[in-house]
Amino acid sequence: MSERKPTLAVVGATGAVGTVMLDILSGRPDVWGEIRLIASARSAGKLLRVRGEDVAVVALTPEAFDGVDVAMFDVPDEVSAEWAPVAASRGAVVVDNSGAFRMDPDVPLVVPECNPEQVAARPKGIISNPNCTTLSMMAALGALHRVYGLTELVVASYQAVSGAGVVGPERLYDEIEAIAGNRTLGTVAGDVRKTVPDVVDSPFPAPLALNVVPAAGSYKGDGWFSEELKVRNESRKILGIPDLKVSATCVRVPVVTTHSLAVHATFAGPVTLADARAVLEAAPTVVVLDDPENGVFPTPADVVGTDPTYVGRIRQALDFPNTLDMFVCGDNLRKGAALNTAEIAELVAKEFTS
Repeated sequence: MSERKPTLAVVGATGAVGTVMLDILSGRPDVWGEIRLIASARSAGKLLRVRGEDVAVVALTPEAFDGVDVAMFDVPDEVSAEWAPVAASRGAVVVDNSGAFRMDPDVPLVVPECNPEQVAARPKGIISNPNCTTLSMMAALGALHRVYGLTELVVASYQAVSGAGVVGPERLYDEIEAIAGNRTLGTVAGDVRKTVPDVVDSPFPAPLALNVVPAAGSYKGDGWFSEELKVRNESRKILGIPDLKVSATCVRVPVVTTHSLAVHATFAGPVTLADARAVLEAAPTVVVLDDPENGVFPTPADVVGTDPTYVGRIRQALDFPNTLDMFVCGDNLRKGAALNTAEIAELVAKEFTS
């Protein structure tokens, strides 16, 4: 195979994650030749900055994929479902950030720290990027699983509003503006709900300001929301443990960017705290911040805008054998979406230069 720099397309380049993708591409190794920006027809002609140059957006059409080697998609599920096969049929390897193909048995679900070999197993020409909640803990759990064998996982997530798209932060900002300066709110039942804008216009089922909402994603019946089922199903597929016992409770919190997770992980055999910490510290994309006596542990305010997975509050569960508890934070727009997509695409790019 002749050595050349492949052509990359970014589909959904004007969206919340798409704009983060362009920023990430500008700081990543220069493995790409042309970078083509694709979005809806209404965005065609718009200039976006990538790698220090202004690049014009082109409309999403079949012909837009001609000559494209790899296409990173960040668009709604229904758009990916329609257009990812089109891009693949024109010869592009699609790396899709939507939920359209994640559980398709013929589409690998990839986290480069956990299962990079799966990139080559793509009979449909499509590789899926996991949900941002699952991704936020995968680098840490993957490192521990390789050594100790994960058997059970209980997770409580504290999810940023940007996980709901650009409407999430705008809604939270509107609510904060509505209640700013009122120091009596939160003292009487329902007073926050009466003060913030009508929840009917919100992407969330309850106010976010001065509140937490135990509902993330769409309701799927039997008490479960879609984000919780994604954590279960995607963790099993990424780690290659089809019978992994998983239970998740996903909560939306008034944080703009960065998901946090309280993780309760049980392993096949004994795991010491010192050894587990050493495994996490050795993982190249994991940062351990773990000195609770001195107030050192990760929070969204520390993590936002950065690429690693941050882990703290690491401890052995007192009443559960072979079990660790930990607190994990990851920027949901970077490693939780755009960065992991870019890292998968770079694995594919190596096929054109090896």
